[in-house]
Amino acid sequence: MYRTHTNGELRLTNIGEQVTLTGWVQKTRDKGFMMWVDLRDRYGITQLIFDEERTPKEMMAKAKTLGREFVIQVKGEVIERISKNKNIETGEIEILVKELTVLNKSITPPFTIEDETDGGDELRMKYRYLDIRRNPVKNNLIFRHKVAIEVRKYLSDNDFIEVETPVLIKSTPEGARDFVVPSRMNEGQFYALPQSPQTFKQLLMVGGMDKYFQIVKCFRDEDLRADRQPEFTQIDCEMAFVEQEDILNTFEGLTRHLLKEINGVEVAKFPRMTYDEAMKKYGNDKPDIRFGMEFGELNEVTQHKDFGIFNNAELVVGIAVPGGNKFTRKEIDNLIKWIKRPQVGALGMIYARCNEDGTFKSSVDKFYNQEDLAEWAKITGAKAGDLICVLSGDIDKVRTQLSALRMELAERLGLRNPKEFAPLWVVDFPLLEWDEETKRYHAMHHPFTSPKPEDMALLDTDPGKVRANAYDMVLNGNEIGGGSIRIHDKETQALMFNHLGFTPEQAKEQFGFLMNAFEYGAPPHGGLAFGLDRLVAILGGQETIRDFIAFPKNNSGRDVMIDAPSKIDDEQLKELHLKINL
Repeated sequence: MYRTHTNGELRLTNIGEQVTLTGWVQKTRDKGFMMWVDLRDRYGITQLIFDEERTPKEMMAKAKTLGREFVIQVKGEVIERISKNKNIETGEIEILVKELTVLNKSITPPFTIEDETDGGDELRMKYRYLDIRRNPVKNNLIFRHKVAIEVRKYLSDNDFIEVETPVLIKSTPEGARDFVVPSRMNEGQFYALPQSPQTFKQLLMVGGMDKYFQIVKCFRDEDLRADRQPEFTQIDCEMAFVEQEDILNTFEGLTRHLLKEINGVEVAKFPRMTYDEAMKKYGNDKPDIRFGMEFGELNEVTQHKDFGIFNNAELVVGIAVPGGNKFTRKEIDNLIKWIKRPQVGALGMIYARCNEDGTFKSSVDKFYNQEDLAEWAKITGAKAGDLICVLSGDIDKVRTQLSALRMELAERLGLRNPKEFAPLWVVDFPLLEWDEETKRYHAMHHPFTSPKPEDMALLDTDPGKVRANAYDMVLNGNEIGGGSIRIHDKETQALMFNHLGFTPEQAKEQFGFLMNAFEYGAPPHGGLAFGLDRLVAILGGQETIRDFIAFPKNNSGRDVMIDAPSKIDDEQLKELHLKINL
């Protein structure tokens, strides 16, 4: 065997044992007559010792040739360290080496394989297999594994069955762009990679599987951000004979289980908030409720004076920044510059200081007196020592802008504690949203989401006001999962396709298989999908999913390690019946 022990398990109780270890050379320290080597593997580090008195001369000479990241095997005796290292678990012992075998040499790595490395993001992604040797990346992947195990354990214990669904499927026009795969055997035809297993999990419910789950790869050919990848992983779930309450309780239970088992955190309460309430109070549908700064709408107490900016606005809205009165004028000016950036797009900001003596000082004292500003404070919940920040404009734009400001202020004030977890259900989303470009409605979630039964009559008269039987789970200001009760009868599904602009022929061509299945006794069903990458990152105290993916793409969707995507040769193009004009 290559090894009898790993580099993380030997202790004082092993003193005197003859052991065989393998791993990578982390570092060497050569004192001439004595030499130490830190040997690393996935499990930890063990110190090796060579000295002229106890180590054969040829072995000593070989040890002096070792470089960083050499792969070696050593045989020797476990002895007690004279100078102990309390920072590592094996720090009380070392191995007096009697035999040394170099299994593979290494050239000098392009960056240091240390917790604090000198390698930038692109360089480390190019050599990701080296980056994985570093503790932060290795530990993130182990952490992801633990989360996945707990997910499977909870769902299996609750009678869910894991079923694999196809990866080569049919392209559909709804949602984000598909990645398409040409078929060599069917000229001019293409598969698509799934954006989710949505229709297949519904068909499993028709098939009587009752409770399904799958930890599954999904693909979307869309613009990327730091928290998005072209391929991502979902915890995909579906249940039959359920209403919304059943699903919320089940997956609230899963989230509670993960927080307890992974983070040691007990969360008793999962508040619920409607979509309209979330937009009104926080300006977005995934609010971070670990801190306050709820929106206060100020139209009634600002539009009675001769201040045209407020008078001409559809919405005047503000937040109270806790302790914000301590901000200097320069700091406030920098905040105003921040919200004027193109990414936020605000034209400016009005502010009012809440002094300790109960008076106010604002940037619009010319227009508003102390009684007016006291009303601002009352509506926003501002207290002495706070700062009131006010934006105005079109409702949708100004809410988005103030939401961005709220989150930025929370970051600056240290209010987003990664070790604190505040889950939330957001419910009653709009079923449809109007697209100005196409001049038609699109499904806010997907075309299989059921309308609220009490809103069905509005589909023909006021479709924009129809609420969906849909729900999102939010954790610390991030959407970690979403789902809905599905349509399970052919007539309602046909009606939905009609409102989405599908002709009967198009609906049959795209989704005829599902419509046909509904004619064979489809049960009421619904489900939810968690984004595993994002969930793991948040449970791990971070928000960038790339750090928890073994081989991620960069922000351009490229794998810089294997240089993909790449061109294919003319012979392959010919086999696929493709011609590329450059």
